[in-house]
Amino acid sequence: MSRIDRRFAVCRAEGRAALVTFVTAGDPDADTSLAILKALPGAGADLIEIGMPFTDPMADGPAIQLSSQRALKGGQTLRKTLDMVRAFRAGDADTPVILMGYYNPIYVYGVERFLSDAREAGVDGLIVVDLPPEEDDELCVPALKAGLSFIRLATPTTDDARLPAVLANTSGFVYYVSITGITGSATPDFDAVARSVARIKAHTDLPVVVGFGVKTGEHAAAIARGADGVVVGSAVVEAVRASLDGEGRATAATVPAVEKLVGELAAGVRSVAKAPAA
Repeated sequence: MSRIDRRFAVCRAEGRAALVTFVTAGDPDADTSLAILKALPGAGADLIEIGMPFTDPMADGPAIQLSSQRALKGGQTLRKTLDMVRAFRAGDADTPVILMGYYNPIYVYGVERFLSDAREAGVDGLIVVDLPPEEDDELCVPALKAGLSFIRLATPTTDDARLPAVLANTSGFVYYVSITGITGSATPDFDAVARSVARIKAHTDLPVVVGFGVKTGEHAAAIARGADGVVVGSAVVEAVRASLDGEGRATAATVPAVEKLVGELAAGVRSVAKAPAA
């Protein structure tokens, strides 16, 4: 079993959904970003998505766009992001790490080199939002061959005719986008999300996690009732931004602010009891 599979199995055995938290690598600086990353599991994160900063993050709202700008201004690169994963892995061999972002930085880095370096660094999976199933030979299939999970997005507009193509080479889990829009831009219709998750689960045995628009512990609990996991990103990077000083630098409050929010989100997820897996 992969780290991702093991973590979802543990959550099922505990009768609860998983909390997946997103942070942008290098935001607001390399040292603080690593400190945040190391603090996430203790605060309650079950899986971690690390955003690969990019100049044109088309699926992301203002909070994550600004976090990428802060990281890039500070000199963050894909190589440095992989170094950050290595540093995290030196103290945590169990928490799954998924890199999330866009294809351009990977293409520039070199696909074969990237996959080899990512695997060696301790990355478990990839979410690359601008590569549809029709482009699987570009990165998805090589990633699977390299031993990395390739996690696909399904959206409210993914109908039953499109869903098989989305699921065909997906591994690790399915990421359901709860809104038709960019990250952090709206609050989901929780009843509609539950119906969509049930529809997707009828087509796959993979865990289905839900993200985009989840901001509070109450939101997380509402999503956790129907989903196998809850993803929170924009609210986390906004907690980082709100803790910075007037010059955009980290303060003594930065890491604690993230820990506090993640603790509240974890409490929300864990407040929803599910039937434990046999």
